[in-house]
Amino acid sequence: MVVETIAIGWILILIGVILLLAEAFNPGFFIAVPGTTLIIIGCISLLLPELFNSPWIIIIGVLTALMAAGASVWIYSKITPDKGRPFTVSKDSLVGKTGTVIENVESDNIKGKVDIENVDWSARSNAGVIEKGRKVRVVKSEGVHIIVEEI
Repeated sequence: MVVETIAIGWILILIGVILLLAEAFNPGFFIAVPGTTLIIIGCISLLLPELFNSPWIIIIGVLTALMAAGASVWIYSKITPDKGRPFTVSKDSLVGKTGTVIENVESDNIKGKVDIENVDWSARSNAGVIEKGRKVRVVKSEGVHIIVEEI
């Protein structure tokens, strides 16, 4: 029984480390909490194998998950590069702004791309083709794309 608990402990630690490595290569907060929780529960099963088979392990697991979630939120809030206001865009907030064409913009489709304030937008022109590198102004916003004119 103790040998099985030790084996389970090592398996939990291994899975937790794999999850934390996955989090390191693809940050997003979602994998760090279960990874941390599995590592701690695995360590508890190695250090106190009799505790692993008791109802206390559920309480320890829940508390560990809550603390790991809180720590992850705090860490991500400290390392987030944008400390300013959140970026929001209303339908009309782009009208009048200028940008640069990064993929040719045509009037009959929205395959064109325009860079406005370091954000890429799908765009179409109000007349003809606007080539890459040209400066444009937003004249209208329709759903998730913009209509631009060359300036």
